[in-house]
Amino acid sequence: RPKPMLPVCGAPLVRWAALWLRAQGIREIVINLHHRGEQIEAELGDGSELGLAIAYSREDGEILGTGGGLRQARPLLDDGHGTPIVAMNGKIILDQALAPVLALHASLAAEATMLLRPDPEAERWGSLRVDPEGRVTHLLGKPGPKGQVGGAALMFTGVQVLAPRFLDRIPASGQQCVVRTAYSQLHAEGGAFAGFVTDAYWWEHSTRERYLQGVANVIEGRARVAHAPGPVRGVDPSAQIDATARVDPMTWIGPRVRVGAGAEIGPRVQLGAGVVVDPGVRVRDAIVWDDAHVTRDLEHEVLAR
Repeated sequence: RPKPMLPVCGAPLVRWAALWLRAQGIREIVINLHHRGEQIEAELGDGSELGLAIAYSREDGEILGTGGGLRQARPLLDDGHGTPIVAMNGKIILDQALAPVLALHASLAAEATMLLRPDPEAERWGSLRVDPEGRVTHLLGKPGPKGQVGGAALMFTGVQVLAPRFLDRIPASGQQCVVRTAYSQLHAEGGAFAGFVTDAYWWEHSTRERYLQGVANVIEGRARVAHAPGPVRGVDPSAQIDATARVDPMTWIGPRVRVGAGAEIGPRVQLGAGVVVDPGVRVRDAIVWDDAHVTRDLEHEVLAR
């Protein structure tokens, strides 16, 4: 399945993303599809169930990259009135309010504004720095032409606010990176380019280890998300838990789950709908997808049917 379809407490990441956007007042969403994109479209449809209007942009052949996908989707994103575009990755959960990011974007008349965060590995990924007013001074570790002095090294979260004209800086065809094309060009010109720095919760789920940790963050409350699709811990009323089983409070147990006698569940465990856990099995720090059957002890694993 595509990474935006990884389930977190009963809902795939792409639904979490749509609900975050809705919580920020956004009602019109475009989703870029490529690997197994039909799963995402089946999950969200036209968005009406969520009070949204969702359109889809499809990469049917060559993967277009973080820039090429935006450029191809421009006809769906630009309303012709210069309304800013908010773009985000579909595999993240965050709890940053968008209003102050939009306010900075407007106050600096920025062509593009990145949401940035401190990160000890920022230099490894190509760091950014900003001045006290929020103007970006360094991109990919390199200073701009104005030679400003920036602050601490920061990392791009994948969330950005863009003027529609910014998309014209991305080459019109082929695989393109938005940072190394449009942002690099804007930075070299000394254009209006902003960075909003946040310490709010943000997590991306690009590896098994990060996925396991991200689910643990949600279950244990480190992700202070107001837009969650449902409860982030606890046992669904339809689950059948044997009286001799032990369930840690830091778990999420979905509908129709069956847990056998003497089993131990948790902490930091997510059991999807219809999961069966055999008697005596110990599950901790693990994710089990819908309808899987757990027949052995499980730790630091993601188990599918």
